[in-house]
Formats: sequence, C-alpha cells, structure tokens
Amino acid sequence: MEAKEEIRSRLNIEDVIGEYVQLKRAGRNFKGLSPFSQEKSPSFMVSPEKHIWHDFSSGRGGDIFTFIMEVEGVDFMGAMDLLARKAGVDLGQFRKGDGGIAKKKEQLFKATESAANFYQAVFVRSPVAIDYFKKRKLNKQVIADFKLGYSPTNRELFTVLTKRGFTEKDLRDAGLVVTRRGGPSDMFRGRMMVTLADAQGRPIGFTARLIKDEPNAPKYINTPQTLLYDKGRHVFGLHLAKDAIRHADFAVIVEGNMDVIASHQAGVKNVVATAGTAITEHHLRSLSRFTQDVRLAFDADKAGVAATERAIALASNMGINLGIITLPPESGAKDADELIQKDVALWQQAIDSPRDAVEWLLDVYATRFDLTSAAGKRKATDQALEVVKSITDPVLLEHYVRKIAQRVEASEKALSTKLGQSAKQVEAPKKEVKPQKPADPNKYGYQDHLLAMAVAHAPLADTLKKLEAREFAGELRQNIAEHFISGAPLLQSDEINVKIGELELIAQAKYPSLTDALYYDAADIAKRIKREYKQAMRNQLAKKLFTVAEADRAKVNDYIKQLDKEIEALKR
Repeated sequence: MEAKEEIRSRLNIEDVIGEYVQLKRAGRNFKGLSPFSQEKSPSFMVSPEKHIWHDFSSGRGGDIFTFIMEVEGVDFMGAMDLLARKAGVDLGQFRKGDGGIAKKKEQLFKATESAANFYQAVFVRSPVAIDYFKKRKLNKQVIADFKLGYSPTNRELFTVLTKRGFTEKDLRDAGLVVTRRGGPSDMFRGRMMVTLADAQGRPIGFTARLIKDEPNAPKYINTPQTLLYDKGRHVFGLHLAKDAIRHADFAVIVEGNMDVIASHQAGVKNVVATAGTAITEHHLRSLSRFTQDVRLAFDADKAGVAATERAIALASNMGINLGIITLPPESGAKDADELIQKDVALWQQAIDSPRDAVEWLLDVYATRFDLTSAAGKRKATDQALEVVKSITDPVLLEHYVRKIAQRVEASEKALSTKLGQSAKQVEAPKKEVKPQKPADPNKYGYQDHLLAMAVAHAPLADTLKKLEAREFAGELRQNIAEHFISGAPLLQSDEINVKIGELELIAQAKYPSLTDALYYDAADIAKRIKREYKQAMRNQLAKKLFTVAEADRAKVNDYIKQLDKEIEALKR
C-alpha cells in the first residue's frame, strides 16, 4: 500500500515506540519494559534496521502500525490516521484512485534522471566544462560514478524534456524549472552539475557550482525542497559509500560534496556529506544502519563548532560514537579536498586518528575563553554543560562532567550542581497505553520461535518437514511453514514481510548461533505443535460425537481413541 510505505519511510520505529516505552540501546536494537505486561526485566525489543518490534513477554510483535493498534486500541485505519498526522502525510492524496504520491514520485524520478543524463551529455560536448573538470583533476570513473555534468546557459533542458513528454508542472515539481522574465526557464544554467542520489542511487536533485565568475551570482545553488529531495534527510554519496562504511565500520562526514568526490577518487570511500554543516537526527539515523562510529571533518569555525555541539547529544542518545577529524596544520590545507590533492596519505592518517567530540570542543572553548579567570570558567562551563545536558546515558554524562571539571579545574560536585540548576533532566512523560483486556501471552508464540529458528539456521528447517503447514496457527505462519516444508514460494505481501522481519528479530535475540541444544529445542516445539493440533481436533470431534448419526458414532469414537494414543505418545 502506497500510504503505508510513505508513512513508514518518514517515521523511525524507535521514535514512535519511544513515546510509550523507555527504550535503551542494546547493540543494533533497542530494549525496554513491555507496555503489555508487568514484567520486571526488559524483554521488549525494537529493530530500527528491520522496522520491527517484538515483545517476548506477551508474544506480540509487528511494525509501527500493529504497535499503535495495540497501545491505542484502534483498528488499522485508526493507526494509519494517527501515524499519517505524525509523519505529515496527507492520506487524501492516496485515496484519489489515480496512484497518488507514488505515481507522482515515479514521474519526478524519471524527470530527474532524464535531467542527469542530459547534463552528462552536455558536458562531453562543452569545451568550457571539460577544461574545468580537468583543472579539478576529476577522472572519467568518478565523473560517471557521481553522474557529474554541465548545465548549458540557455533553457535547453526545458525544451528537451518537454519534448520527451514531461509537463512544465513535472519539471517545476522536480526543482528543474523556475520562472524568469515571465516564462519557464532552466533552474540551473552555466554550472557544473553534481547529481544528488538517494540511498539506492536514484537521482533526486542537484548541487550546481559556478565554473565562471559571475558578479552577484551565488557560487552554489541546490535543488529546493521537493517530493524527492529533503536536505534534512539526504546524505550525499551514501549510495556509493555504504559498502565501504560497513567494511571500515566508521563513516566520515565532510562539509562539501567536492570533498566527498575527491576522497572517493583517491580510494577513501567511506566518506559522505550533508548539506553544509547542518547535521540532523535523520542524517545520523541513515548512517547508524551501517555503523555506530561517525567522524566529522568540519572546520573549527563558528558553523563547524555549532554543528558539533548539536550533533553530540543526538549521536550519544542514539548510541553513536562521535569523533572529530582535524586536518594537520602543517599541510596548509583548508579542507579535505585540498589535503587529498596534496597527499592522500595525510587524509587517511587524519580520519584514522579522530578526537573525542566533547574533548575537541573543550579545546575550542579553551581558545575562546580565559580558563584561568572566574568569568572565563563560567562561560566555558555554561556552553559545555549546555552541550552535554541532553545526554541520557548517566555513565557517559558523568564521564563528560568529569572531563569538563578537569579542564576548568573545578570539582565534579560543583558542575553536577550547576548542571542540575541550569537544565534538570526531566524525561518527557510517556504516553499512556490505552486500557485493554489483559495481555495474555500469545497462545501460538512458541510456533514463531520454531519458524525463527528455521529462518536463522537452515539445518533446523528440516524439523518442519515432520509437520504439515495446516498444523500451524494462522495464514501467515502456515504460508511460511509451507515454504520450509515443500519449498513453495512465500506470498508477496507486506504482512508476510513484517512477519519475516519479526521472526528474524526473535532469532537475533534468542538464537544467534546454531548449537546442539537448539536441535533438541526445535524438535520439542515441533512435537508440541503436532500434539496441540491433534488435541484441538480431538476436542472438536468430542463436541460433535453426539450430533453425528448413530451409525457413524462408533467410527468417530474410535478415531478419538486413536488421537488420544497419538497425543499421549507425543508427550514422551
């Protein structure tokens, strides 16, 4: 469903659930006390990567929609309406019957990709652009990888794309066309074009740089906010960097797109950029899917310091280790691009030796304030405590308070008192879970555990072949079981995908490795499934015994006795 996917793409499951449950980072997942039971030890798990939750105390699980249905006591459409408002999604656009947003986004993707191809074609026939690219020392591979191009100085793009069937509205909505002198005109003219792509590599917009001096013209202009491009969410170069980030297990964020391009060309590919220094929670969440180690290569100017101050609490509360990369002063390089041109080895050394973000800030404050004076200490501690006060991990907060105390030669007690006075850490109250019937453990949750074992460990799938799919409860479990029993393809549906994600989360938490004991556990669960299925059949027959014809009653009674024997055998 289009609306469901749009809502899911805009909301982080841990943020939605975090309004009801106090969650704490547990490796790649989050953990908390179940809102459905009175448990004392947390067994409620949330996977940001899979967009799935599972409550081991009650056996419940699913995605953000099923969670809201459970805690708010609403049906699916009620959950959809609530989450749509939270995500800023207009459900009316999805109810028009014409494809709504999905259809519109697909058209904008096509227009933006056509524009990227056009700019690349113009580049190869433009001596001015070719000469500029040579001066920037950009090779053919990096030009192709980043889809670099050149925009002509006329309105040629508008003419070409309208001839290809795109409407003026399509091009305006994609941020490719504006009004000049009363008529439609190309947004970008006479500029080097850097394609902005989403995490899958699809073009969603452009950054355009002047290649000739023009009085009063901005050096850079970007695609405005569109249905495809949101600068607060977009991470430049992520589609090309994610494999390298996984391999290196850290990501580097630089200030400019050209810094990213230069680094990739030099072979250091775990490097990305945001729009300037404005790092948001969305940027960090995108990177946290690949690593928990993020390093900033920003200037120590006002903008760079402000960005670091904002990022510290965001990163700390997401379980991300934030480091700062400083360029070697002796190199004379003002940015990553310049350093790479001088010596890529110096760039590699810099990113391999990050400073702790808070300690780096304390060094900056030491240059701004006189830490030997009372006034200087007051100003430095004001700013430092303002930065760390939003950190929710008490151990990490204590660590930084100790560091600040050491730098200003004050006692930890004094700073802790000041921290409490200036910004008492009052946690936002959790939303109330709507009263519902008692949350009994999921009657068939044990079946999910056997399916989870099979999903995670192929050898255990053989255990299911001793069963029949009909012995599982519910269509979803039956379809997944049939897949393992006979090799039948899984149904392609959102419900199946959510269920598989939940099973993977169960396996990750409970059955991370294949052990001998797991074979016995799987066999025991399989026997229980068969036994309870036969018991249910036996109970149904017993109820019908006196409603069948007298001539058939003896046969039914014999079958009941046979089932009793089989059930008893399965108890051993």
